Amino acid sequence: MSAFDFVASKMYEFRAPGIIHFGLGCLKKVGSESARFGKRAFVVTDRNIREAGYVAQAVEAMKGNGVEAVVFDQVNAEPSDTVVGEGLRAYREAKCDVVVALGGGSPIDAGKAIAALSTNTAKIADFMGVNKIAKPAAPIIAIPTTAGTGSEVTRFTIITDTSKDVKMLIVSDFIMPQAAIVDPLLTPTMPDWVSSSTAVDALTHAIESYISRKAQPLTETLALEAIRLISAYLRRAWANPEDLEAKHNVMLGATVAGMAFSNSSVAMVHGMSRPIGANFHVPHGQSNAILLPLVMEFSCVAAPEKFADIADAMGVDTEGLSPMEAAMEGIAEVQSLCEDVQIPTAAGLKLKEDEFMRRAPKMAEDGLASGSPGNNPRRPTKEEIVQIYGKLFK
Repeated sequence: MSAFDFVASKMYEFRAPGIIHFGLGCLKKVGSESARFGKRAFVVTDRNIREAGYVAQAVEAMKGNGVEAVVFDQVNAEPSDTVVGEGLRAYREAKCDVVVALGGGSPIDAGKAIAALSTNTAKIADFMGVNKIAKPAAPIIAIPTTAGTGSEVTRFTIITDTSKDVKMLIVSDFIMPQAAIVDPLLTPTMPDWVSSSTAVDALTHAIESYISRKAQPLTETLALEAIRLISAYLRRAWANPEDLEAKHNVMLGATVAGMAFSNSSVAMVHGMSRPIGANFHVPHGQSNAILLPLVMEFSCVAAPEKFADIADAMGVDTEGLSPMEAAMEGIAEVQSLCEDVQIPTAAGLKLKEDEFMRRAPKMAEDGLASGSPGNNPRRPTKEEIVQIYGKLFK
């Protein structure tokens, strides 16, 4: 069988929201989109987003389309089962029929969980894993305010189980948003550390999607384009929050990366980073960012050609280099990018080495149990994950 016949004989699936609105000023589309699903919208957000004025803009757009909005702004940086429970009670009391999740990955993740629980008799912990949600969630409209998580176009949500200090990965077609509204005008007011960590989170999504054992032609194409966009424009976007061209392209890269990893899954970086967030309350983007170069270094020997492609997409001159040499140059460029946008080190995040390494074996177990490391081209052992955790302090 030829290489062409082999590829042509395989079948692939690709999932995405029913509609994606993208561009400057498209927040106003929340009015007509919410009106498609009901008359009372439950806006899931946080206080910072509300204070920035974006909630008021969304509420006004919905009002103009005959939709009444109820605002729940209690989402924290790492959404937990407790916050989701509070949101669910408020949703039911208000008798809402559509969820509008407005904010970074945390409000969107919380909004998905609330929407799922609103139609299912279950606890959020019952949803942990793949396809554990029995019935379709309430309609979800996702509006990101950071260029990073891609949650607006994925069938994933991550919620912390406070009783076990575990970040639960929940995967279901039922929590794919019906509509995504991606407006780059919502990002310029974000703090520098949010801009940098969320964008490197998006770069991680793109890289892991490309190297994943579940990658397919559609996701590979999207992943490489996301890597190209984020690598080319992140420094500008971070240095000048008013550079709308750069912000536009980084946000486009984040959304494209979201579509890629939603269909090919993430890999080892995410498996290792979730336990860091659960145990030490480090924002997800930052824990991904500090791990990314180390995990790439561990993984590249198993797929040097793919890592060489990543280097090419980042604009690295790989002419005359072997795939492995090009791969290493790409890893160096990732490290340089992280340094240029001031991604903090483990010490900068105030992680204490003794306590961190005491918990490392359990974190490694939790990471492996999530399934994400199994998608890595080089599958790690528990001991190898612990060793990489240790390198964070070198």
